[in-house]
Amino acid sequence: MTHTHNPTSPTATLSVPEPYRDRVRTALSLAAAGVPVLPLRAGKVPFGNCRACTDNACGGRPHMKRAGSCRCPAVCHGWAAATTDSAVLASPAWAGPWREAQALAYHPGGARLTVVDLDNTDAVTWARDALPTTRTVPTTRGEHWIYLGAMRSANAVRPGVDIKSLMSYTRWLGPGTGTMTRLPAAIHALVEREEATPARGEVVSSSGRTEWDRSVATGCRHTERFVRTGLERGLTLVRSHPESGAGSQAFGVAQFLAAQHTACPGPCGLEALGWQVVAAAVSVGVPEPYARRAVTNGLSGTPATGRVS
Repeated sequence: MTHTHNPTSPTATLSVPEPYRDRVRTALSLAAAGVPVLPLRAGKVPFGNCRACTDNACGGRPHMKRAGSCRCPAVCHGWAAATTDSAVLASPAWAGPWREAQALAYHPGGARLTVVDLDNTDAVTWARDALPTTRTVPTTRGEHWIYLGAMRSANAVRPGVDIKSLMSYTRWLGPGTGTMTRLPAAIHALVEREEATPARGEVVSSSGRTEWDRSVATGCRHTERFVRTGLERGLTLVRSHPESGAGSQAFGVAQFLAAQHTACPGPCGLEALGWQVVAAAVSVGVPEPYARRAVTNGLSGTPATGRVS
């Protein structure tokens, strides 16, 4: 895919410094091809909601899981902000985010596509053996395999493998190579298995960590019921932010859990508690590295450096 500058295009008058206009031109080109796009901020995550849209007080975007009423012109609601409307992409409300953007993302499901995100060489090796060939895009650590057809998104359907389609975004890293093929049943089966047989308390992320139990908390002065009640309330809070804010909630929950155990002789199994908070954040779409960072900072008492939802 090539991108050429048209002096009469929306970017000609867009209040964005020249170095960033190439990203907007790419966004407009993708939008013209029917691919909904959005800018990503530092950390390569969506921009946070504006004050009016915080915690979905506005009702959310109409095309989200629960129909909403939001018509906010800003880049709100994470992946749901992705659009093919060139007037929105080049609007004054989006100029600020474009100036701050660190990357470009797209909504695969909105383009009737599914991205199999292979996060490492082992995952790529598995895909070459288990999945039909399709268009591939190199990533920093692995590859994106892109198929025709949309489906439910799911994280960590197997080690190092995420499915990005409906209700998710993925970074635009170029058009890739190869011919896109139809979404195979094997990928549907991965998500159906993940949905149908979740182990109670199992960490969703690829870390493979297990849930907290009394055996890892031999120096904790609290009862098991006390610890589990606090943990479950925290996990519920994190999971209640599927559109935005889950990363910040994960930080706060980790900070709260750590504060509960400051007077314990230890060990209290805080690492195991932390991995369950990470899993909750990943389950609602927070990238695992940022979930880990938020929880690690929360447990250590390090001040939050910004929202990582």
